[in-house]
Amino acid sequence: MLASRLGIVLILTTLLTAGSTAAQETRGLMGIKTRVETTVSGDTPAAPAAAAKRMALVIGMSAYTSIPPLKNTASDARAVGDMLQRLGFAVDLAIDIPLAQMQETVAAFSRRTETADIALVYYAGHGVEAAGENYLVPVDIDVKDPSRIPQQAISLSTVFASVEHARKLRIVILDSCRNNPFPTLVSAAAADGAAAAGGGLAAPDASQGMLVVYAAESGKVALDGDGEHSPFATAILEDLPRPNVEIGLVFRQVRDRVMALTANRQQPHFYGSLSGAPYFLAGGDAAMAGNADKASQWQALKPDQEVQLAALAGEGDTRAMLGLGYMALTPDSRKYRPEKAFDLFRKAADAGDAEAMFELGKLYEKGIGTAQDTAEALKLYQQAADLGFADAINDLGFLYYQGTEGLPRDPKKAVELFVRAADLRHPQAMFNVAALIDDGLVPGKTPEDAAAYLYQALRSGVDDVLEQLTSRPAMFKPETRRALQAELRRNDFYAGAIDGDIGAGTQRSMRLAFGRAE
Repeated sequence: MLASRLGIVLILTTLLTAGSTAAQETRGLMGIKTRVETTVSGDTPAAPAAAAKRMALVIGMSAYTSIPPLKNTASDARAVGDMLQRLGFAVDLAIDIPLAQMQETVAAFSRRTETADIALVYYAGHGVEAAGENYLVPVDIDVKDPSRIPQQAISLSTVFASVEHARKLRIVILDSCRNNPFPTLVSAAAADGAAAAGGGLAAPDASQGMLVVYAAESGKVALDGDGEHSPFATAILEDLPRPNVEIGLVFRQVRDRVMALTANRQQPHFYGSLSGAPYFLAGGDAAMAGNADKASQWQALKPDQEVQLAALAGEGDTRAMLGLGYMALTPDSRKYRPEKAFDLFRKAADAGDAEAMFELGKLYEKGIGTAQDTAEALKLYQQAADLGFADAINDLGFLYYQGTEGLPRDPKKAVELFVRAADLRHPQAMFNVAALIDDGLVPGKTPEDAAAYLYQALRSGVDDVLEQLTSRPAMFKPETRRALQAELRRNDFYAGAIDGDIGAGTQRSMRLAFGRAE
């Protein structure tokens, strides 16, 4: 039975106030140790390099062979790469590379970013829209027929995929909105009259938790500039290294600088959305923000930035509303204003922000800043889940499994929800689905499926997952443990026997897969 093998654990984010406690951040099932495995001396790991916490891929395309070359893109990329290295990024720099090398470079970067906290791609070069997709153009492209562009360039969706598994922050910066090098290609933007200058990329379809920065608005053309760097690269180089400035505000400073440098002829544009946690690329606040709850993290903002955040919230920016809402739930009793947090989360939720719906639901569930209303909380959790917010999906699975908060106990529905959350890479859900598969409670799933979920849970960077697997491996059946060893071997982290004995070598391999240096 599931209940005999798995304990219910509430992972709480406690916001200490004058007698107040906030609702849990996420719920879930975690395994209980039954016995400790013995070490097997012949259990030996392979040893790939441990992942860096910050990783960047910087590409500059300038010396095109069959289309017009670009003046500043290579020097822009080199300068941005140097700047990111100074900010603590492990930088892969690629200048004027052909298609095959570009494909290999992006694929290798994609694998490494699975254990990065922050993954960033900066691309300077030609970009073009074709057949409804955006493409980044390598230097060896030679297209006579525009329909062949997809076979000779890298799609933007491939670049998005290369950063999507980073644990905390995913950024794609594109200085590629230059004149269309293929004049016979009529983009959708041009058909709408938006690209009268003859170029530009279409608006991207960025996922939740990813920020995509275009050097110019979709369908518009970015300027190469007359100096050493393009106006956009100049702004990136000036503003990204500013210490202790929250990243959402950093990119607005970039936008304002570009507009000033180009006399308002060029305006960078942002797509996608970051999570409600603040991020700092430079300065002492960067370290602090990584080790606290969201309310404390937002307290790292300097007073002038809090004013800027309030102005953005007034303009309808839902992330700014979330930030101010978290600040109003700070452990600092002088700033604890739960009613303000409720109002801000409500405004952001009404504007369609899934994270705000989830946070507002927690306030309703616990009666913080408003009267307790479980029915309204469940409604908001469902709305957030319908928008694909993994925490909400996981929590609903927990509630259905337990039959609490007015919901009927429905293990089948709970399993479906856990699988949905796991497929969205919710770390705890991935671990729990593996346990459910191991117990035979997910029809059609095998030990190999359980091992795949466990491997991805390891790669997610949650310490509890690594702790459970290394200290309590016997919670899983031998066939699942063997499948996990095979999965680790398939991904070049393990070179020992596939015997289901989770000894020192397998444990070390799991730590390497997790991204922890030995």
